[in-house]
Amino acid sequence: MGSLAHVIEDCLGIVQVYSDGSISRTENINFPMKVHDDGSSVWKDTLYDTKHNLHLRLYKPSHPSSTKLPIIYFFHGGGFCVASRTWPNCHNSCLRLASGLQAVVVAPDYRLAPEHRLPAAYIDPVTAVKWLKNQALLLNSGGGGGDEWLKDGVDFEKVFIVGDSSGGNLAHHQAVELRRGSPDLAPVRVRGYVLMAPFFGGTVRTKSEAEGPPEQFLNIEVLERSIYSNILDSIGYQTAIYGFGRTKIVSRFWRLSVPIGSTADHPLANPFGPSSPNLEGALLDPILVLVGGNEVMKDRIEDYAKRLKDLGKEVDYVEFKGEEHGFFLLDPFSEVANRVLHEIKQFMSKNSI
Repeated sequence: MGSLAHVIEDCLGIVQVYSDGSISRTENINFPMKVHDDGSSVWKDTLYDTKHNLHLRLYKPSHPSSTKLPIIYFFHGGGFCVASRTWPNCHNSCLRLASGLQAVVVAPDYRLAPEHRLPAAYIDPVTAVKWLKNQALLLNSGGGGGDEWLKDGVDFEKVFIVGDSSGGNLAHHQAVELRRGSPDLAPVRVRGYVLMAPFFGGTVRTKSEAEGPPEQFLNIEVLERSIYSNILDSIGYQTAIYGFGRTKIVSRFWRLSVPIGSTADHPLANPFGPSSPNLEGALLDPILVLVGGNEVMKDRIEDYAKRLKDLGKEVDYVEFKGEEHGFFLLDPFSEVANRVLHEIKQFMSKNSI
C-alpha cells in the first residue's frame, strides 16, 4: 500500500502541490480590504477566450469628462501563481484607474501556474489585447457586433498597458512583442506601458534581494515558520501576497511558474538573462517604471530601467520613497496612490500626441 500524498510545495497557503502531482487551490481567502465602490465607475465582465474560459472585466467612468476616453489594460500581479481580476485589491485599483484617469479599463485574467506554467500567462494577455482589436474592427465595420461599451466615446488609438508585479513583467514582454506603434493591432494603437514594480527574476541576487529592506510586515523568520502553515491566517493577507520581502517566496513563485527544469534566468523571467534576446534592436513604445523605495526587488527593477535607457529606449523611472511592494493595490485611494495616478496621467498626456 502506497503512502498518502503529502504537500511538497505550499504557495502562500493558496496553492499546494502534492507528491502525487495533484494540485489544490483554495478560493477561501480572508481579504483585509473591502470593495471600495463609490459609484464613480461602473463595470461588467465579459468572456474573451472561449477555449480557456478566460474573462476580462471592463470599467468606465460613470460620468466621463471627455467625449473620447483612452483605454488602459491592467494586468494583475501574483507571481504568476495567484490573484484574479475579481480580488478586491485588483478590483478597487481598476475602479480607481477608471475614475482617476478618466479611462476605460480592461482587466483580463490569465492562466496561472503551476497548473499552467509559463508561457501560458504570456499568451493570454496577447489574446486579450487582440480581443480589443477584434472589437474595434467589428464596431468600425458598420455591420453590427462589438461590445456596446466600446461603441461610442472610446479612442482605440490611445491605449496604454499597465501591469503590477508579474503583470508588469507581462507588460514588458507585450512591449517587445507588439513593437513600437503596435502595427499588428491596427486600428488599435498602444502608446505606452506602465510597469508597477515589475516582477523580474535572476539566479544572481541583487544587493536589495540578498540583504532585504526593512519591510514592516515580513521577516525571514516569520516566512520560514509559516510557509507550511496557513499563511493567510498566521501572518495575514498583506504579508503573504505583497511581502515579496525575502527571496524564499520569490524563488517559490519562479519554481512553480517557469517551465520545468528552468531557473529564474529563463528569458520570460529575466529580460537581461544569459539566454535572453538582445533588446538593443527592439523597437519599444515609451515605458514608465514605478517602484517602492523599500522593495526587495528595487535594485533589479532600477537596473532594468537603467539598462533600457542605456540601449536608447524611452524610459521614465519613478521611485516612491519608503513604499513596499504592492503599495498602490493595497490602497488605491491613498495619498501615495494619488501620486501614482499623477505620474501615470502625465505619462499618458505626454504620449498621446
